[in-house]
Amino acid sequence: MTQQAAEVAKRRTFAIISHPDAGKTTITEKLLLMGKAISVAGTVKSRKSDRHATSDWMEMEKQRGISITTSVMQFPYRDHMINLLDTPGHEDFSEDTYRTLTAVDSALMVLDGGKGVEPRTIALMDVCRLRDTPIVSFINKLDRDIRDPIELLDEIEAVLKIKAAPITWPIGCYRDFKGVYHLADDYIIVYTAGHGHERTDTKIIQNLDSDEARAHLGDEYDRFVEQLELVQGACHEFNQQEFIDGQLTPVFFGTALGNFGVDHVLDAVVNWAPMPLARVANERTVEPEEEKFAGFVFKIQANMDPKHRDRIAFMRICSGRYEKGMKMRHVRLGKDVRIGDALTFFSSEREQLEEAYAGDIIGLHNHGTIQIGDTFTEGEALGFTGIPHFAPELFRRVRLKDPLKSKQLRQGLQQLAEEGATQVFFPQRSNDIILGAVGVLQFDVVASRLKEEYKVECAYEPITVWSARWIDCADKKKLEEFENKAVENLAVDGGGHLTYLAPTRVNLALMEERWPDVKFRATREHH
Repeated sequence: MTQQAAEVAKRRTFAIISHPDAGKTTITEKLLLMGKAISVAGTVKSRKSDRHATSDWMEMEKQRGISITTSVMQFPYRDHMINLLDTPGHEDFSEDTYRTLTAVDSALMVLDGGKGVEPRTIALMDVCRLRDTPIVSFINKLDRDIRDPIELLDEIEAVLKIKAAPITWPIGCYRDFKGVYHLADDYIIVYTAGHGHERTDTKIIQNLDSDEARAHLGDEYDRFVEQLELVQGACHEFNQQEFIDGQLTPVFFGTALGNFGVDHVLDAVVNWAPMPLARVANERTVEPEEEKFAGFVFKIQANMDPKHRDRIAFMRICSGRYEKGMKMRHVRLGKDVRIGDALTFFSSEREQLEEAYAGDIIGLHNHGTIQIGDTFTEGEALGFTGIPHFAPELFRRVRLKDPLKSKQLRQGLQQLAEEGATQVFFPQRSNDIILGAVGVLQFDVVASRLKEEYKVECAYEPITVWSARWIDCADKKKLEEFENKAVENLAVDGGGHLTYLAPTRVNLALMEERWPDVKFRATREHH
């Protein structure tokens, strides 16, 4: 096995998906704690504590206590290298989150044990489905009252259409939470409260059929044994192949806040989740063990360093090895660039990088030339597929408070659009600027970032746009006819693509019926 193949085999790249407030940021902290990357888990800002979560940054996140921007954290665990992509936790930040899921090989789904499957989880699972991403599940908040665990598994199966195979089973919850039982290996992992901030060795009781187990469970023992018989009769057993195919999810129980059960999840990622997978490009399939370097950009983040107005392009390496100072071809521009200062991410701590392999995420300094979906190789012309724009669902007209700053406004919006923070549309019939987003909070983020980073103050006005569709038409004459007829509703997006801004659902349906040769697309691949 070459050194490169050995390095690839050690990699595990995954993202966490959850509904807001299911405990995603907390579990991120505890995973880093497992990897000894931070010695004290920075509990997410509560009213009582002033310490900020290590993976949340940017002013607005600090104020609201939500992780708006996807950060990337790399840490070692059990002779493996874990790349954890933290996804925006607030319900509004979905387009970035969707795209992050194109850069991982597996995902960890965190569910609130008191609430079960929630809407945002369903939307994110739909994106995972596009690539049959393997999913590990963690049912969180066992230190509070939770719903009946069997009911929770049924809900995962019914709503998310995936088989659920419990690996551990909870013994009580809330004040009576005594730990979890490992179904296949017949041992109890004992829960002791109050160790949320540090790594502790958990106490294990071997064999459920033992005096020690009876003493630990007390009056609950007989009822628990009965429940287990029911569970083992009714639930799926874990099957590695079905998991890899995205058809079955192993389920773990625990409490991220109490730092209990998180290590079981990380062990599952190391033991079962795939190492970096082959990636499909337009030209061919690229294998991770190939010697030549190739990677694609899935996200652009402005100003990770408040002192500098830089933008970092996040790139997933698909094959080969990055070495400091190497030459790469920026395929879309056909230009060769020397990359001497790529970054690896330990949350907001940025470090210079000497080398990186397939599965790793690296950061490239971007001075405005890199876009989402761009490919970098050692010369081969490759274009990776499956990194789409999603049609915005909400629209606002932008109004400048100081008309003399229109140049700064356009520049700021262009950069924020390239980064994927918003989408910007320029109607053909007016000088309006229209912003599109997948959630309301994105508008706040854009306004506050324009003010902080570009010194431009803007306000928003409502506008009658129901949805946007990207226009595609092979017949030039038909396209011209369409453009003349539909000019009132046509715009150009930030990337220069023709877009139809539909005022209502009915209007869009009528247009699609009238113009069968014109394709109205709800997603657009980044070219």
